[in-house]
Amino acid sequence: MNILAIDTSTDACSAALSLAGEVRERFELAPRAHSQLILPMVESLLAEAGLALTQLDAIAFGCGPGSFTGVRIAAGVTQGIAFGANLPVVPVSTLAALAQGACDELGATHVLAALDARMHEVYWGAYRRGEDGVVQLQGKEGVYAPDRVPISESAQWAGVGSGWASYGAALHARLAGLVTATHAQRHPRARDVARLGAHGLQHGLAVDAEQALPVYLRNEVTWKKLSERIL
Repeated sequence: MNILAIDTSTDACSAALSLAGEVRERFELAPRAHSQLILPMVESLLAEAGLALTQLDAIAFGCGPGSFTGVRIAAGVTQGIAFGANLPVVPVSTLAALAQGACDELGATHVLAALDARMHEVYWGAYRRGEDGVVQLQGKEGVYAPDRVPISESAQWAGVGSGWASYGAALHARLAGLVTATHAQRHPRARDVARLGAHGLQHGLAVDAEQALPVYLRNEVTWKKLSERIL
């Protein structure tokens, strides 16, 4: 299975190519340069592997949440490539990718993934490592004030992502000792998007290119709050 993966949801920009489970990646911390970097990264990976786009099985992309501009770039680039090569697309949560990296590289089994959502809020998701090594979402992803994130079951949780850098004190206070380690400088990476994309493809989660849409989370919450006021 050949999977191309991209992620531009945070300050990090990355592309990865998974060839029968072997992953090659390009990664760079480059705020505001994603649109200039991502296509050369893709082209470099394909050239290095000697592959044409038509030899891919699917494209996976970090669909959000994250930077509005970054998530839109990933969706737009993915749609363009998928349309041109007639490939299916697997949208992958950037919070899930963040958690998957923590499980694979740090040995974590329970991960609280948090990205700084600005406006004194975090994008939040609780994940548990499954028996197959792939992370499983516990509950729902959402956007919360740090002092209102859902309190997870009693376990040894690892806190991962930029939300812990920005709001670590408030999150620790809210979770009352449930978090035993934090790794605030980690970012979603395309190599983890590739792994989750392959898993999603195997489980029938691929969509057509026009359905490769960004997931913002905040928009959903804003409309829900607005509708509640109207009603």
